[in-house]
Amino acid sequence: MTLAAILLRAYRYTLSALIGRQCRHLPTCSEYTEEAMARHGIWAGGWMGAARICRCNPWGTSGLDFVPATLPEGSAWYRPWRYGRWRGVNERPPFACEAAGPGDGGAPRSP
Repeated sequence: MTLAAILLRAYRYTLSALIGRQCRHLPTCSEYTEEAMARHGIWAGGWMGAARICRCNPWGTSGLDFVPATLPEGSAWYRPWRYGRWRGVNERPPFACEAAGPGDGGAPRSP
């Protein structure tokens, strides 16, 4: 476990619990950031988390928002702002088998 993941969990179980859980998204912003860093690394995942936190405000987005399975097009270490999704939400799970219901053989649902 990296230092960044330890800090995120410390925030989740201390400060977040004290001020109240008020995240407008599911999964929460700290869970999203932790998953993004585990999937895409600290640099890209950290920027994805920063973009998500910026969207989590009274005038921002809300609802289901999943970590993308792949990095966005045009993202590079020297253009870190391209890692994050600064508008909108990703309402579909990153993998088709997660979107499938029981008994339909893992086929993705139509939108």
